[in-house]
Amino acid sequence: MTLKAPTIVIFDMDGTSVRHLNPVVLHIMERLDDAHFLVSKFLGWIFMRGRKGPILPPDETKKRAKRKKRLLVHRALHKIRRKPVEQIVEPCHGIFNVLDFLQSHGIPMAMVSNGLGKGYGHDILKKFDLDQYFDVTIFREDITRSKPNPEPLLIALRQLRRKVTAQDVIWYIGDRHKDVTAALAASKHLPCPVQPIAYGLNAAAAVIEKNVGTDHIIMNYNDMHKVLKTLLKNVPLPAKPPVGGHQNDNAPPSTPPKFIHS
Repeated sequence: MTLKAPTIVIFDMDGTSVRHLNPVVLHIMERLDDAHFLVSKFLGWIFMRGRKGPILPPDETKKRAKRKKRLLVHRALHKIRRKPVEQIVEPCHGIFNVLDFLQSHGIPMAMVSNGLGKGYGHDILKKFDLDQYFDVTIFREDITRSKPNPEPLLIALRQLRRKVTAQDVIWYIGDRHKDVTAALAASKHLPCPVQPIAYGLNAAAAVIEKNVGTDHIIMNYNDMHKVLKTLLKNVPLPAKPPVGGHQNDNAPPSTPPKFIHS
């Protein structure tokens, strides 16, 4: 898979957009999340084998009650910490250069995380002024199935303000094996590729294992900035909106992308 210039970029949060000041905490959270996924998968096989539903649940079925059990571990963990987010995480070095560059080229961005939004993810976005960059944010409360299931990525793309087309190239930047797996799985349900970008060693191992291509391993944002400048050097910058208004004030709202379900 040759690395191509992105038209949409999705970021993971923990370990990718922000780094934990105490890496042990991140390791524990990732292990708990992996264990939760395996248990959920096993129980689903026991109680629902033979039943195959759509990869994305209809909007009317995404009820809070169905997600409560999935949030217990994350809620307990965040209640225990009792610390403001700035004492737990900090933005990864160089990420703002990448975010500013993508924003200047008018590339839509989203954040997708298996972590809890309330009391954690949303606080991080607000504290470090990251929320200005992302058109869509998806956290644990917003999904029924977490990564490596592709559902969180597909929901994020469905909520973008423009339709995903066959001409798009989507980057998903993550630091874990499950991020690479989710990106490749999402490609099967879209008219365009989702290219995994490995930001950490765990994700890099997955990229090699799945023969994605070593050019998809970018271990720091300074290098990523250089790669993006090379890939997008011939892409013109979008025209700035006129002062006192927006270019598309009178444009009709875009419809959500139509996903291809297997």
